[in-house]
Amino acid sequence: MLSLTAIVLFFVLLLTGAPVAIALGLGSAAALWWFDMPLAVVAQRIVNSLDSTTLLAVPMFILAAALFNVTGLTAQLFDFIRMVIGRIRGGLGYVTVLTHLVFSGVSGAALADIGALGRIQIDMMREQGYKDHFSAGICMAAATLGPIFPPSIPLVIFAMAAEISPVKVLIAGIIPSLIIMLFLMGMVWWVARREGLPRDTITVSRQVFMQRLWFATPALLAPVVLIGGILLGIFGETEAAAVTVVYALLVGMFFYRALTWKGFVEALRETTRSTAGVMFIVGAAALFAWVLTIDQVPTKAADLLLSLSRDPWMLLIIVNLLLLVVGMIMETIAAILILTPIIVPALAAAGVDPVHLGVVVVLNLMIGLLTPPVGMSLYMVSSVAGMPVERVIRAAIPWIVCLLLSLAAVTFVPAASTWLPNLMLK
Repeated sequence: MLSLTAIVLFFVLLLTGAPVAIALGLGSAAALWWFDMPLAVVAQRIVNSLDSTTLLAVPMFILAAALFNVTGLTAQLFDFIRMVIGRIRGGLGYVTVLTHLVFSGVSGAALADIGALGRIQIDMMREQGYKDHFSAGICMAAATLGPIFPPSIPLVIFAMAAEISPVKVLIAGIIPSLIIMLFLMGMVWWVARREGLPRDTITVSRQVFMQRLWFATPALLAPVVLIGGILLGIFGETEAAAVTVVYALLVGMFFYRALTWKGFVEALRETTRSTAGVMFIVGAAALFAWVLTIDQVPTKAADLLLSLSRDPWMLLIIVNLLLLVVGMIMETIAAILILTPIIVPALAAAGVDPVHLGVVVVLNLMIGLLTPPVGMSLYMVSSVAGMPVERVIRAAIPWIVCLLLSLAAVTFVPAASTWLPNLMLK
């Protein structure tokens, strides 16, 4: 009854418009109070959930992305990739996908990618004559690469909740992110042929090209330094985050010479705001998950899943459908923390590799960012592009289909997620 009370209060608070973290935390605390349990446990569980070395990576990845933004690295990256492939039909669509892939090697979050790159990309496509529905759609869809390609904040959170190696899960995201990239580029190619998308008007001399290449080199090397260090075993996920911050500081101060004290303080403020939001959700979701554990909800849910089927493919289909619905109504990190203890034991018992499952879970929830009513990418792009949310939702539909095809490929080809980490960490 305790867990049922917490769940009912959670949904009641959500329907009243309360933020997800408030609904999780307040609903859990009220349920504990109703059943005469000591409220000191609320603070204890929240603090214990945040006492994690793995979670140290989250604020540092956020800070690294903020530092790259204030130093202008994102603009340099976009300009260079635009020069390389922008002149083919629909070129800015391909540029958008590749820029998000490279920048995701720093940011680790979809909304951070949209905030850093969205305005640049959408304004440029408008200047070139692209329709708003295409530019908004590709911007949202390409941002899903951020939480799949390492470093990935959601994958780190999943690894913590599932009690598996964060490094293995981060490496597992590399090939699936490339699969998603290919599907998105295929969609751009199809739209370019169907709608006759324009070619980029940019023309550059050899001298200008080499100059842009020089300025874009730090952006291109950032994922190489990060992923290379992880693959070679030089550092783990937390150390990798710290190295990325140091790299961003050095590049901003000594290469671009654009990192001012004012910019540094602004990056710290943005990091503080974002980290506070993430940690608030982590603490509240951990408390809610603990309340569910008291009534053995994860165990009972796992038994229920296994009673439906012990076939791993069937269970993956069921979990995919569940997560697609959950992603529409719940914030990503909260969903990971609540559902991971429920689904991982059942699917692991059926033979599904938790590392593979981590990528499937996060990709499902990233698709949820493009779906109403909670889909945060819809509102972020609406703000960046100055478009009504209704138009942004319509623009997202074909790209959601593309992402669902990517999800099917990642789900039913486990080796796409498990081969590289097994190879590198053998």
